[in-house]
Amino acid sequence: MGIINTSRAARYTWQGVCDGWPLVARPGLSVKQERMPPGTCEERHFHVEATQFFYVLSGELNIERDGETFCLGPQDGLEVSARIPHQACNRGAQDVAFLVISTPSTEGDRVLTDAAPER
Repeated sequence: MGIINTSRAARYTWQGVCDGWPLVARPGLSVKQERMPPGTCEERHFHVEATQFFYVLSGELNIERDGETFCLGPQDGLEVSARIPHQACNRGAQDVAFLVISTPSTEGDRVLTDAAPER
């Protein structure tokens, strides 16, 4: 395995305007760098198995986690445990760049929701 960065990783687009780059993609671990322009949000969801850690590189990321909203700036991080509903949004005036570290991978493990899952 060699050096990986957004220039070498395969770029994908989500929500039509957000970008992502898988930096590590294994069944037990996923590391992605993502970019969200101002005014964008992901769909509220939870993961059945995966725990995630969001780490902001630049900009400001708002994460609603189980009914509580957190505002993360550069070098701030937040963990979201499995089965906890959450949603990331960019309510700032500039792009936000962040890492999403998931264990295990979130592949096939995303459930859209407006309500909390049974725990």
